[in-house]
Amino acid sequence: MLLLLMIFLPMGAAPIGWLIGRQSRRGRDALAIGVGFVELGLAVGAALLRRSAGADLAAGLEGICGLGLRLKYDGFRMVYCLVLSFMWSMTLLFSPDYFAHHHNRNRYYFFQLLTLGATMGVFLAADLYTAFVFFEIMSFTSFPWVIQEETEGAIRAAKTYLAVAVIGGLVALMGIFLLHAGLGTLELDALYPTARAAGRQPVFYTAAACILFGFGAKAGMFPLHIWLPKAHPVAPAPASALLSGALTKSGVWGILAISCNLFRGDPAWGTVILVLGTVTMLLGAVLALFSIDLKRTLACSSMSQIGFILVGVGMMGLLGEENALAARGTVLHMVNHSAFKLVLFLCAGTVFRNLHQLDLNEIRGFGRKKPLLTAAFLLGGLGIGGIPLLNGYVSKTLLHESIVEGTHLLGSGWMTAVEWIFLFSGGLTLAYMTKLFVAVFVEKHPIRQAEFDGMKRYLSRPAALALSLSALVLPVLGLSANYTMNGIADLAADFLHGEAPAHAVHYLSPENLKGAAISIAIGAAVYLAVVRTWMRKGGRYVNLWPAKLDLEDLVYRPLLLRILPAVFGWLCAIFGENRLTKGLAKGALAVGSCLGVLFGENRVSGPAAKGLFAVTRTLSHAVSDSLDALVVAVRRTLLRQSPERVENKVADTASYRLGELLDQAAVRLGSERPGQRRHASRLYQLHRTVREASRQITGNLSFALLMLVTAICAVLIYVLLR
Repeated sequence: MLLLLMIFLPMGAAPIGWLIGRQSRRGRDALAIGVGFVELGLAVGAALLRRSAGADLAAGLEGICGLGLRLKYDGFRMVYCLVLSFMWSMTLLFSPDYFAHHHNRNRYYFFQLLTLGATMGVFLAADLYTAFVFFEIMSFTSFPWVIQEETEGAIRAAKTYLAVAVIGGLVALMGIFLLHAGLGTLELDALYPTARAAGRQPVFYTAAACILFGFGAKAGMFPLHIWLPKAHPVAPAPASALLSGALTKSGVWGILAISCNLFRGDPAWGTVILVLGTVTMLLGAVLALFSIDLKRTLACSSMSQIGFILVGVGMMGLLGEENALAARGTVLHMVNHSAFKLVLFLCAGTVFRNLHQLDLNEIRGFGRKKPLLTAAFLLGGLGIGGIPLLNGYVSKTLLHESIVEGTHLLGSGWMTAVEWIFLFSGGLTLAYMTKLFVAVFVEKHPIRQAEFDGMKRYLSRPAALALSLSALVLPVLGLSANYTMNGIADLAADFLHGEAPAHAVHYLSPENLKGAAISIAIGAAVYLAVVRTWMRKGGRYVNLWPAKLDLEDLVYRPLLLRILPAVFGWLCAIFGENRLTKGLAKGALAVGSCLGVLFGENRVSGPAAKGLFAVTRTLSHAVSDSLDALVVAVRRTLLRQSPERVENKVADTASYRLGELLDQAAVRLGSERPGQRRHASRLYQLHRTVREASRQITGNLSFALLMLVTAICAVLIYVLLR
């Protein structure tokens, strides 16, 4: 019951908050903030209940959505439910100040609460089907976040986000169907033993590739990352914090669910994830370095950090039973990245709330003489950069050590290349975070600096509290890593099926500090040699990234909007509108003409030709009328109109009597003669027309839906029987 409440409480509160918001803005804000903190309390309560019971919690709704919904609350889910509820509490506490002068606030809070419940459902799911149901709800309820501002850029980014979500969801659903057909189960705990008993079949890899496509798209994995750098800059800052820190992790959850269960210890699968993670890690860092937009830089940074996490997932598959460091580094970097982006996007929201600008050249110097904002951003930047004594250093150290361990165990030369890309990407992280910090908090604006320095009340007290609490988490986790972060890793071990480490990890040992020192040196060199020289012209930051290298405009939009329609249009031109049969008919006529010339108009060829034409004409009519016959058959059977019911007769009589009353009133007013019944006749005919039109529309929609379902079933049968 408690698990169901964690999902459906915020969903149920969403329409209530919307209704309250139509009358009272403060009442709606208070309700939303209260729901966020109640959700945090429920997560803590579930953790305490699990500890007292000494076992994982479970719940479910049988028969819902066909296969039913099943939930589970183990150590990993407990950690992330606490993370999600804390993030939503802080963003909801920050939102009233941020949205003080915005429009469509009621809509924002409505979908904020709906998405909270759906995201909880993803992480609490005990099987892939339950995860998919809530994953799709989450994708659609978070779409209004991206389009919130309704600018041209927001509308375009929202279309991209929705397209990726829909296509990714459909592909993932196909993979889930294939997996269910091959294994007979979708429960995470049963995937590994069932797949092992069935043997490694090619269909499993096909299904997993489809699921990886769907969840990887939400995670921001290359080459499906196209929505991420565009959605974050246009979305409100509190929503950006959740898109980056929470929703991308739902995609990572799906990848972990497959990697840690279906392909546990599979080196081939681990290699695929490692390659995709390495490319995502490096490309995201490069895009962030080139960006001169504050929120876009943080968005590309999210892509890069997701790459770090995927590197850990890949190493788990490659190392097999020696995956302790990779598993612990993966889950800790997931948690750390959520904490980083909560702080950094709230800082970016503070800047935008006061200046309505995000270009580094326009916001330069805003953070000077603002101690709270400076400290919060500095903690976030140092943490994500992997500086010792902060939480990011711990998870990056574990990931780096897993790569080093893989180099020794696997003896592969390309693992050394992965290690250096890992260290170089860490250096780029420090370079672009230094670029942001220097621009906002060190440099001076050439014109508006005095105005910026005079902004003393740049945050409300609730917003300042949210920013302070969020930032405080980073050093607390880093300084108490042996207790807090090791405890988090231990809790998540069962879900990740990570082996216990052979020995305790000494985070501040010279060997571990060496990797951080290399990344710091690379970051300093890149910042001084590249950012301060090549990426600045005349004292201004310049975006040198070629606009033509936009993967969406370069590949995806031409593919979906031009190439595929052209190909299918060409196929339709061949087979559609009887063009193929028309060509065949012309050929038959030509052959008939030749035969007529050869044999003349005799009694044999003439009747034969007439018979051939009669048969052809009959077949043509049969083929052309087949669809109409199908429509008529369906309407006469499945969609047959029911006889007119008694209530329709009553409705007809009521409309007629209402018209009679109007006629009587018109007679008394002198505008109508007695017995004319003009209004009665018109109302009766109007009611009949409306009813018949409704029945026709309902029938047409039912037929269209039936045809759509039939087509989908045909495709599924074809795929499953191949």
